Amino acid sequence: MTISKNSSNNSSQSNELYAIAETSGQQFWFEVDRYYDIDRLNAKEKDKITLEKVLVLKDKDSITIGKPYIKDAKIELEVVSHKRDKKILVYKMRPKKKTRRKMGHRQELTRVMVKSIKIGKSAPKSSSKKETVKKETKPKSEKSTN
Repeated sequence: MTISKNSSNNSSQSNELYAIAETSGQQFWFEVDRYYDIDRLNAKEKDKITLEKVLVLKDKDSITIGKPYIKDAKIELEVVSHKRDKKILVYKMRPKKKTRRKMGHRQELTRVMVKSIKIGKSAPKSSSKKETVKKETKPKSEKSTN
């Protein structure tokens, strides 16, 4: 029994940092240093891709939930390869009409590896912009009173 307890503790320690993000019209559970197959992206191998539609982010201590997305959260991915999924068969038949159609489909996929998950704070940049706007508005109000 102690072996199973230790293995469950090890798996919980590896899951200390994860994020749930939206890409390709689907939601994926992303963890650092893991591979994922998502719909084909228009990128070359070894390109860096950033996902900004992060829905949930769990850190060691806290869980952050977006409304609908978390502001300034990013997931950095690296394109590993492009591949095709297993073939599926689609069979359509209209009863009593002697009409049958058999087609196959292979989905185009991109294999990506998660490099990092982080929340970037951009509050100081936005506050400096607000200060410049305030400085511009004050002289205008003084001129209008004269």
